[in-house]
Amino acid sequence: MTETIPPRRLPASALLVANPVIAVLRASQASDYDAVVDVLAENGVRSIELTLSTPGTFEHLPALLERAGSEVEVGIGTIVNVAQAQQAIDAGARYLVTPIVNLDVIALAVAAGVPVFPGGLTPTELYSAWDAGATAVKIFPAETVGPQYGSHLRGPFPDLQFVPSGGIGLGDIPAWLAAGATAVSLGGPLIGDALKGGSLDALADRARRVTELAADARAGK
Repeated sequence: MTETIPPRRLPASALLVANPVIAVLRASQASDYDAVVDVLAENGVRSIELTLSTPGTFEHLPALLERAGSEVEVGIGTIVNVAQAQQAIDAGARYLVTPIVNLDVIALAVAAGVPVFPGGLTPTELYSAWDAGATAVKIFPAETVGPQYGSHLRGPFPDLQFVPSGGIGLGDIPAWLAAGATAVSLGGPLIGDALKGGSLDALADRARRVTELAADARAGK
């Protein structure tokens, strides 16, 4: 009998482990990212997901990576096919995020040595993504199932790493991390109107709050 060789799986980065919050940015244009990323990083949010619904994301990524430096990891999300995944890798994305399970995208990321967070909801979807070599699976949309779902998944799949995304409020962070989440993915509740000319001071306050909530949850407070 031929022994099955498990896929090579890249672990979550040290930055994400230490600061388990992923900020999801959707803007009208990619140049709007810069000031928001600066504020997030200065206040403890070190993992940034840029979405392909923002025009110019691929083109702007190299400049943003240089601006952010080594203390921030910037990935590309909303990837649904291999062509997009390859373009993101070529542009320097530190990780890939998908809203669906596309095994070809996962295989490409694994082969390229880039962490990948594929999205799914059912146990079959999530385990198939994990089995294919996902760094962690993205429970999406997480609002529909709640933190207890993560705990339930750990019953049959005790090694499964997961990140909830979609409808996660700031107050939900402790429960999801207590349920075993690798990190939590936050969009509107964290970013607010900052990408539309809103207050960056208010964004800084929210970033500090989520950083503190995550740290306290990890410390068991």
